[in-house]
Amino acid sequence: MAVQRMDNVGIVVDDMDAAVAFFEELGMELEGRSQVEGLFADQCTGLDGVRCDIAMLRTPDGHGRLELSEYHNPAAISDGPRDRPHNVLGTHRVMFAVDDLADTMARLRPHGGELVGEIARFEDSYLLCYLRGPAGVIVGLAEELRPGA
Repeated sequence: MAVQRMDNVGIVVDDMDAAVAFFEELGMELEGRSQVEGLFADQCTGLDGVRCDIAMLRTPDGHGRLELSEYHNPAAISDGPRDRPHNVLGTHRVMFAVDDLADTMARLRPHGGELVGEIARFEDSYLLCYLRGPAGVIVGLAEELRPGA
């Protein structure tokens, strides 16, 4: 077998403190922050002179992780507007299961969370929505519905 597990999803941000606050409000736990630079970083990324701050966050169950990176050198580049639609090639979203979608949205709005569309009901199974989070990344939220809900 080639894959053991998915270790993390990486997101480049332009405001580390705001991005960490957003994902902590979502319920993720900060594992740590560090600065990355040197030959190994250049070799791994294919960039020269890499210097970036990173923060690793994990889901409460300990299985999912996000690595946030804020590049100081070379500077992060934008590949277009931050409000790109959901169907852009190579861009999709990170999805999280939540226990109360409405409460989660209310807590994320002050941190810049904006609905992409609306909250939708998928059959009798889930309430779902997409919101725009740090650096324009689309974050999906899914609340599993209980029978009779």
